[in-house]
Amino acid sequence: MATHNILEAFRLDGKVALVTGASRGLGQGMALGLAEAGADVVAVSTRLDNLEQTVAQIEKLGRKVLPVACNQANFPEIRAAIAKTVETFGTIDILVNNAGTIRRSPAVDFSDEDWDAVLDTNLNGVFRFCREAGKIMVEKGSGKIINIASLLSFSGGITVPAYAA
Repeated sequence: MATHNILEAFRLDGKVALVTGASRGLGQGMALGLAEAGADVVAVSTRLDNLEQTVAQIEKLGRKVLPVACNQANFPEIRAAIAKTVETFGTIDILVNNAGTIRRSPAVDFSDEDWDAVLDTNLNGVFRFCREAGKIMVEKGSGKIINIASLLSFSGGITVPAYAA
């Protein structure tokens, strides 16, 4: 009787995955998991030095990795991250929107600056990454987008009105 490794059905050899928030936590875990499955990875974080551990671990797995500094609230930086990805790897097959920010304050005291900072990253940045990567995916006829959300988006929170918006 032949044995079949179910993980072989999920191999990502030859695929390119861009992961935001790849320096730690879920983003780092997803970047490493995608690399383990065979994908080359574009690891995105606000600062390159935050990506050193992620990059080293992906390289240890024998995969190519492109570290990219990008403030997800800044549209020109998003466009530059997408352009660097295409310039380096030729395409984007998988986008994982994981990066996010949070500011805490009661709603009646929540400043417009904090509101804008959270929504520019957690909403506008996610949309813009989806749109820019989506253009490439639509043109080639394939691609996957994974958007990570918090459970607070379902239940809200007393001191996180923008985060749960």
